[in-house]
Amino acid sequence: MFEGKTILVTGGTGSFGHAFVPMTLKRFNPKKIIIFSRDEMKQWEMAKKFDGDERVRFFIGDVRDRERLYRALDGVDFVVHAAATKIVPTAEYNPFECVKTNINGAMNLIDACIDKGVERVVALSTDKASSPINLYGATKLASDKLFVAGNSYSGSGKTRFSVVRYGNVMGSRGSVIPFFQSIRGKGKVPITDVRMTRFMISLEQGVELVWHAFEDMVGGEIYVKKIPSMRVTDLARVVAPDAEQEVVGIRPGEKLHEQMIGFEDAPYTYEYDEHYKILPAIHGWDQTSDRIKDGKRVEAGFTYSSDNNESWMSESELAQWIEDNRGKIGAI
Repeated sequence: MFEGKTILVTGGTGSFGHAFVPMTLKRFNPKKIIIFSRDEMKQWEMAKKFDGDERVRFFIGDVRDRERLYRALDGVDFVVHAAATKIVPTAEYNPFECVKTNINGAMNLIDACIDKGVERVVALSTDKASSPINLYGATKLASDKLFVAGNSYSGSGKTRFSVVRYGNVMGSRGSVIPFFQSIRGKGKVPITDVRMTRFMISLEQGVELVWHAFEDMVGGEIYVKKIPSMRVTDLARVVAPDAEQEVVGIRPGEKLHEQMIGFEDAPYTYEYDEHYKILPAIHGWDQTSDRIKDGKRVEAGFTYSSDNNESWMSESELAQWIEDNRGKIGAI
């Protein structure tokens, strides 16, 4: 799929980029992978890991800067859009900046990709875009809608857009596992609510879902991987078995359970062996056989959230994952 092709990753110095680049180089043989981001120090550090591999290039730029995107996308075949303002409290206190990156940046990228003749674009989304209750989730829902509609803007052009949605990544920087690890020696770990549940997905699974989206997409699909859930109290017990769990209450903008697919999306959602697809509600695209393929429409009122999940990760499975990934947790 990527043989001899050029791929650009916006926000490529983040956790996703650090997994996507080596996995894609190993699995495929792309002509180039371009890391497009605004932090030169993160690029400098990342470049050291790929020293001598001429397939990995770095491009300083911001998705807010339309002209810079046009320059960066010259000759690019595929784009993964990972750039975003993601921290919920940061978005709440800096709403204008969140909108500029997550919404205006999405519009800039869509226009630039169409005009530069990019073949396919996959945008990374989040569980918080499903029935959003905070600004970050609201901007990502708007972004998702923009990328779906981008297929209309492209018209008869070759550029196609789709979205991949998943929750917090296990062990990534800022996630709960490295956080609990960092404070377990203090004797207490904060639990927002004893009922709280979360989806559990690895970076590798996220990358594989993006690969699948590139291969499967017709345009406008939102891909949601089937992944297990876990209770936060059980997660804390595995990471900090000797620490007391202190209930501190849910933070503003935080949900009790993660939701990937809301019941409003059920009429447009199809199930597959390893994932779901939310098809576009516009233009009758949810009824096209080339998008549905072998999918089965879910039942009316269906939701996919971390509390009603059929698959659950056991404490022993999480403990084994932590042991297998000890050197990677919190590193990126």
